[in-house]
Amino acid sequence: MKLSVLIPVYNEHGTLREIVRRVQAVDLGDIEREIILVDDGSTDGTRDTVSELGRLPGIQVYFHDVNQGKGAAVRTAMFHASGDVVVVQDADLEYDPREYLALLRPILEGRAEVVYGSRFLGAPRRAMLFWHMVGNKVLTLITNILYDTIITDMETCYKMVRADVLRDIELHARRFDFEPELTAKVLRRGYRIYEVPISYAGREYSQGKKITWRDAWGAIWTLLRCRFSG
Repeated sequence: MKLSVLIPVYNEHGTLREIVRRVQAVDLGDIEREIILVDDGSTDGTRDTVSELGRLPGIQVYFHDVNQGKGAAVRTAMFHASGDVVVVQDADLEYDPREYLALLRPILEGRAEVVYGSRFLGAPRRAMLFWHMVGNKVLTLITNILYDTIITDMETCYKMVRADVLRDIELHARRFDFEPELTAKVLRRGYRIYEVPISYAGREYSQGKKITWRDAWGAIWTLLRCRFSG
């Protein structure tokens, strides 16, 4: 079994080394891992850090000449992934890689093909921004209505998917519409998403948080488009 950890990176000079260290430090037992970093046109020195990390064993690095968005960076990483299971890991420190084992368990036990880490199932978390939480809840509710499901956190970063499932899904997202597009297309194909509780240490916009309320409109459009036009 091999786990591919996909890390899209944009202007994360202050956190990138630490998140890579945390990913490497996770004890996965007999499970092999690969880390794939995609720098999405960073301008703050992150590209140099990515280049340095690419010299370490088990780390692949790729570069976009200009910023294209999280979805585009994740799709680039997916193209190069060779694992049996894939997980997306943001380059900030909001999500804890020690949760990988909890996410992997339902897949290893044959109970799920797709597992999401939910920030709303009772695990410890730093208090979220109120309107950010409201946006998450609204987008998740729309997802549940459109796709007849009962997930609690559609916008979570921690989406772990069997590679064979991903290969059957054509993704086009370039920005933060990656989250709803993947979710919608997984559900349209009849897969039920398994959720596990995860911890969360959300950061402020002053600390580099990038998603805004404007991205919510793109998410809603993506959910509607995927539901009614495939």
